[in-house]
Amino acid sequence: MSIPPVVVTAARRSWRWQWQRLMGGLGPADAAGNYTRPSSDPLSPPALNPEDLLQRSADQRPILVIGRSCPWAHRTWLMHQLRHLHNSLTLVMAQADHNAGRWALNPAWEGCDTLLELYQHCGAPPSYRATVPVLVDPKTRSLLSNDSAPLVELLNRWPHQDTVVDLAPAEETDRIQAWQQRLQPAINDGVYRCGFARNQAAYDRAEADLFAALAAVEQSLETNGPWLCGTTLTLADVRLFPTLIRWELVYAPLFGCSRQPLWHYPHLWAWRQRFYALPGIADTCDGHAWRNDYFGALFPLNPGGIVPAGPDLSTLVNSTAASG
Repeated sequence: MSIPPVVVTAARRSWRWQWQRLMGGLGPADAAGNYTRPSSDPLSPPALNPEDLLQRSADQRPILVIGRSCPWAHRTWLMHQLRHLHNSLTLVMAQADHNAGRWALNPAWEGCDTLLELYQHCGAPPSYRATVPVLVDPKTRSLLSNDSAPLVELLNRWPHQDTVVDLAPAEETDRIQAWQQRLQPAINDGVYRCGFARNQAAYDRAEADLFAALAAVEQSLETNGPWLCGTTLTLADVRLFPTLIRWELVYAPLFGCSRQPLWHYPHLWAWRQRFYALPGIADTCDGHAWRNDYFGALFPLNPGGIVPAGPDLSTLVNSTAASG
């Protein structure tokens, strides 16, 4: 027996109302339905004392708390790998707790089983959101930074024992900043503006901005590559990679970023392949964790909780654009 149309209509209206409430828990939106990323809580970047940091014992080194599935945390993990900061900065991996909607710490850190407890342990005000990445100083039990944009700049200046790459050379400052202003709203936030849009018009705006920005990146790489700032790997590349490496596994199928496959942009495809091949980068990329956390945790976007199968990440990235 078919379901009466009046029941279908009532169910759709009820679900729409509930969906709007649930989406509000993922992130705020303006009156037009556009997703707006919450601003980071104010933390003053620390003044670095290289001698102090390099001489600390392992248990007193600052810790960088990250989560595998978070693209903002991924940026900082990339900096840790590219600049070989293992001797002056300790990584702590938080796990996404889908049922509770929070980050868990296992093993616990100084008795803290969750990221929220760590924030409170370090004296953060109750209003602060417990997000990753976050830089913590165990010596003073204080939070140093939890905003990925300035944090990657801080990590580029972080003390180290070896000769390492400078990802923000002075001669590229203007171009790095120009890319940041273009990529952050249109691509990094753009995929979330698509996925978290509250209505069709908001989605259409975000989707148009996203693919226009991808086309601009493709054109730039074609004429000025192999990196975003020419021959030099910079913070601009670091900030873009976490979004594009998640493309086929998460953002295209779950967030509706599916107008064109990434292999439609051959120079962008080659750029991603080139970045992925850098030493230590593949170790930061866990496609299974990404799909499990995005599809499993974002209940309003995937209420059935089914985590679909996806391609093997390394095979995908290393394939040619024509067969991608």
